Amino acid sequence: MRRARTSRRTFYQHFADRDECFVTLMAETTGEMVRHVAEAVDETAPWSEQVRSAVEAWFTYAEAEPAIVVSWIRDVPALGDKARQLQRMQLDGFVTLAQRLGQRAQLRGAGTPVPRESVIILLGGLRELVATTVEDSGSLDAVVDSAVHAAVSLLTPR
Repeated sequence: MRRARTSRRTFYQHFADRDECFVTLMAETTGEMVRHVAEAVDETAPWSEQVRSAVEAWFTYAEAEPAIVVSWIRDVPALGDKARQLQRMQLDGFVTLAQRLGQRAQLRGAGTPVPRESVIILLGGLRELVATTVEDSGSLDAVVDSAVHAAVSLLTPR
């Protein structure tokens, strides 16, 4: 409340408790992150370039908001049922984006649709890569190539 320069009264007019405030912040951040990644992808570019653009956009967002991104990865799961819907919203947003891009590649003759399971596996790995890199004070730029390689391997339509 101090950081937001608001009173307790104002805070509790909008939120039942700290967890509700946190979940609201994470929901807004999630929507913003998915939009940021989607806007960074040139859907007319070759598939591998689209994947690189998406990974780079996610990592750029994470470097700009490291505390929020790591909190999303580490703290949100601890909220249990309060955050389960939020976690699914983020997952579904990225799955939808990856599958949409995959469908466009498929229409251009690149193969079969991107399986939902592959996107889920990739997202779990990328989240952990982002969290451990940020927690270790590393640079996400240093791991972009590895992340892109893994993403292309998992998501390339077959």
